[in-house]
Amino acid sequence: MKKLIHRAVIVNERKKFRGSVLIENDRIKSIYTLDENFTIPNGTDIIEADGMLLLPGIIDDQVHFREPGLTHKADINSETRAAVAGGVTSIMEMPNTIPQTITHENLKEKQRIAEETSLCNYSFYFGATNDNIEEIRKIDPLTTCGVKVFMGASTGNMLVDNMDSLRMIFAESTVPVACHCEDEPTIQANLKKYKDKYGDNIPVDLHPQIRSHEACLKSSSLAVRLAGEFNTRLHILHLSTADEMQLFDNSIPLNEKRITAEVCVHHLWFDDKDYENKGTLIKWNPAIKTANDRRALIESINNDRIDIIATDHAPHTFEEKQNPYTMAPSGGPLVQHSLVAMMELSKEGKINIEKIVEKMCHNPAIVFNIEERGFIREGYKADLCLVNPDNNWKVTKTNILYRCKWSPFEGQSFSSSVEKTFVNGEMAYDRGRINDNLRGRLLTFKR
Repeated sequence: MKKLIHRAVIVNERKKFRGSVLIENDRIKSIYTLDENFTIPNGTDIIEADGMLLLPGIIDDQVHFREPGLTHKADINSETRAAVAGGVTSIMEMPNTIPQTITHENLKEKQRIAEETSLCNYSFYFGATNDNIEEIRKIDPLTTCGVKVFMGASTGNMLVDNMDSLRMIFAESTVPVACHCEDEPTIQANLKKYKDKYGDNIPVDLHPQIRSHEACLKSSSLAVRLAGEFNTRLHILHLSTADEMQLFDNSIPLNEKRITAEVCVHHLWFDDKDYENKGTLIKWNPAIKTANDRRALIESINNDRIDIIATDHAPHTFEEKQNPYTMAPSGGPLVQHSLVAMMELSKEGKINIEKIVEKMCHNPAIVFNIEERGFIREGYKADLCLVNPDNNWKVTKTNILYRCKWSPFEGQSFSSSVEKTFVNGEMAYDRGRINDNLRGRLLTFKR
């Protein structure tokens, strides 16, 4: 049960250096620099990694794996297979399934399914509604990543729009409150205007006019005000506008922040000009907006106003996405391609690889206080990803692993690839081969 990842370029804690990592059972036993003399223990499986990058495994703090109730789109097993192929070793999954994860019975059922089928480590958000505060009060903070609050309606329609309910959730939650922030009255007014003109066939490039800058800023500002009032540990999900960046502080260390911010890969990759070619395949909530917004989000990653990069992986069938605008669901699959897309942005000089590792690996562990993961450290769980930085390939139907069998990146060429992924010291993915016998573990949190 010993493995040595030998002579890789290790990217960890804002440093990049050549070295080797010894794994024993499920943990990182030792880390060696290239010039250190060390004895390789007998019986060690040596994995030659010369020319490869060794990263901590990605922790994706926002995914929708659709189980239970929506398994024609995806399930925990299918999407964690895709996740490990993308270097993702831990996920935090959202509550808008059928039934919704708004009772402890529902939460335990999801945990049971994941224990039996998930290839990577997992945690599940508890869903907030206007009237389940008693259930929220009973949350186990050691095994639950957060409370999800939909301040704008999305798939599953779990809208929390009662101000008294919002105030109680912000005041009483013992775990981070993670918010989808879009102002619903603003959205509905915009939708009515365009529906009166176009009916159900609203051009998809009007999506950012319907789910507008104003809708995002109004809702995010409300969440920040409530968090300030109650000293809530607030995490705002999938930010999409330049305007919202003013709400976040980059002058204090991350572990002292009470309000943290996330951006998703699609908001960093696409802008509103891409609706012409991609159509509803890039219809997300919040909407992909302008090139200026995209630039501001990237700048805010680099200046630390944004703390986490995630995916909001949310698959629907291709047929569902072909419906007219008002009936085409929002969301798309991303976990298999998030790291290679970010690596491409790094090669374009937009975000360096150390910053990508910080935002996708280290910071989710810090923001959510995940125990023993997110870093390449001796004694930590051996969740690791080995990347070939110089391997050209193209996303095609034949290599897409999502159950829905499509990707907004289909036809896109990438110049790096995930070669191997380790979950708790075991090989989960190895150059196209997936270890279907592997099972991840329930994440635990320090509170």
